[in-house]
Amino acid sequence: MKPLEPRKYPVGIQVFSMIRNENYLYVDKTEYVYRMTHANSKYMFLSRPRRFGKSLLTDTLQCYFEGRKELFEGLAIEKLETEWTEYPVLHFDMSMGKHLDEKALIRYLQSILQDNEIRQGTQARETEDVNVRLKDLIMDTYAKYNKEVVVLIDEYDAPLLDVMHEEEELPKLRNVMRNFYSPLKACGKYLRYVFLTGITKFSQLSIFSELNNIQNISMLPEYAAVCGITEEEMRTQMNIDMELLADKLGTGKEEAMERLKENYDGYHFAWPSPDIYNPYSLLGALNEGRLASYWFGSGTPTYLIEMLNKYQIIPQAIGGRQCEASDFDAPTERMTDITPLLYQSGYLTIKDYSPFSELYLLDIPNKEVRIGLMKSLLANYVKRPAELRTLVGQMAERIHFDDMDGALRLMQTVLSTVPYCENTRYEGHYQQMLYLIFTLLGNFSDVEVRTPTGRVDVVMRTHSTLYIIELKLDKSAAEALRQIDLKQYPERFALCGLPIVKVGINFDTERHTLESWEIRTGQG
Repeated sequence: MKPLEPRKYPVGIQVFSMIRNENYLYVDKTEYVYRMTHANSKYMFLSRPRRFGKSLLTDTLQCYFEGRKELFEGLAIEKLETEWTEYPVLHFDMSMGKHLDEKALIRYLQSILQDNEIRQGTQARETEDVNVRLKDLIMDTYAKYNKEVVVLIDEYDAPLLDVMHEEEELPKLRNVMRNFYSPLKACGKYLRYVFLTGITKFSQLSIFSELNNIQNISMLPEYAAVCGITEEEMRTQMNIDMELLADKLGTGKEEAMERLKENYDGYHFAWPSPDIYNPYSLLGALNEGRLASYWFGSGTPTYLIEMLNKYQIIPQAIGGRQCEASDFDAPTERMTDITPLLYQSGYLTIKDYSPFSELYLLDIPNKEVRIGLMKSLLANYVKRPAELRTLVGQMAERIHFDDMDGALRLMQTVLSTVPYCENTRYEGHYQQMLYLIFTLLGNFSDVEVRTPTGRVDVVMRTHSTLYIIELKLDKSAAEALRQIDLKQYPERFALCGLPIVKVGINFDTERHTLESWEIRTGQG
């Protein structure tokens, strides 16, 4: 059998022409491009988390409007588009406008206006007013080409995200951006299409307060898969890639896809929606031939952790949120609850929807995000979180070989020596820390599993055993076991096909470690 040829994956590449000309993998989204550009609204907004393909989609739109038909050969749009009319395109990438004060932001806007003037060959207007300069650029471009102008604004909200909750700086920068965007309405008759991407909707920007005809496609089912990669796309357009990955992992193709699904799948930005895989992580795994934390590891969520602490959100309460769309598809600039930030940043996603109650269920999308979040939260509980991460790895090895007693002895030793943070005087601190540790045993465990009679603290599955674990504080391991029996938890898992082992654990809050545990097999 002839070995498969290596493939090129566009990790971090957001330039459509480069991907097409240099034979990188491209998952065909051009049917959406045609649908977007032939809709009734010529103003559109799309919200997606970072590194989800917004910039590549924007660049694809630019190539389409510039009539670069040769780049689209063999793609879905080739059968849909018959005219390929060329339009002048103004493209503004706001991603470099972060961490700037008011004066620096104005200089940045002047710079990207100048870039577009040079590209269009129009006269540079010497003015300090960025809105006047944008208006002149639109009208000069229209006059030069006698064609309506396309305006693409990628990451329109980037200059504001880092100061979202700074009462002094946010109004200043928001005024600058409101001023800059104001011509988009005034110049409407000169515009063919306006597309903006971002993470959140800033309600007090002129875009959303004045452009009352802007269509927000972020939660429309027909655009659910416009960014990200679906399993159908993987099985049809990426079949060779799945075989290549399976070969590198030393597994069959279906097992490789199951591991990808567990780690990177699970996003829904509308309902109904196909399962969406995180494209950055998926391409990273294909490129390197291994599963790792690509998306979560690409940006340290310092601000997110600060907000979780500010709103006093315990680890167990991050997911499993029922709410209306207005509770999470909402501007985050004045949020009183962390839900919009968690959703729009990609740490929560839609998992279900009830037409009767009109409530959405939001939860953590997949293993990569869950493990990444929990690792980041460890620093809230111990002064040297690396010790707990090492503990988790050592426990996982023992549990894999069915040495639960050895794993708990190891936990007892480490927790008795690790220095804790200052806020340890309340009972919940230790419950939350144990929750984090067992959650990080992510290959095996589910935490707070619902049964008809209550919630099991931890259910852990290995290749040969199903563990039902109950945790107590300052009580006894025997009492923990009695709860398992009284609540008849084993009956909930009777059909799993594995021997069931019950584990009762008691934590001593004075000694800051496990006081005792009991392990019981079978029904005894």
